[in-house]
Amino acid sequence: MTTPRSTPSPAAERRGLFALIADVPRLIGDLVRAEIASLKAEIAAKLKQAGIGAGLLVGAGVFAFFAALVLIAAGVLALSLVLPAWAAALIIGVVLLIIAGVIAAVGVNHLKKGVPPTPTDTLESVQEDVRAVRGLRK
Repeated sequence: MTTPRSTPSPAAERRGLFALIADVPRLIGDLVRAEIASLKAEIAAKLKQAGIGAGLLVGAGVFAFFAALVLIAAGVLALSLVLPAWAAALIIGVVLLIIAGVIAAVGVNHLKKGVPPTPTDTLESVQEDVRAVRGLRK
């Protein structure tokens, strides 16, 4: 025995459609909140991994620093086999100061190129675009 299917009246269909339309802002709000929560969770996880990586790199840097100190001491000891110990230490110290000076000079040169951090090329390009829009030339 089959039961006849009842079709909703046009008023019920309109009410259902209006209810769906009324739910759209709430659904969009829920979707935005869910996306923001997902974004926060993803950023937190990535920042945690970046923090762990940075900590490990700092640890590696500390051990590399101590290794460099040991190698410098080994260089002084090796050179002291040929020269007096004070002369060997003086030579190694002077070489290290020269290396530090060269690195500092290169760093200062790069720092001067980056300061002040104004985007001069971009500003020039924007000014050129403004002149082009106005129909003016340099």
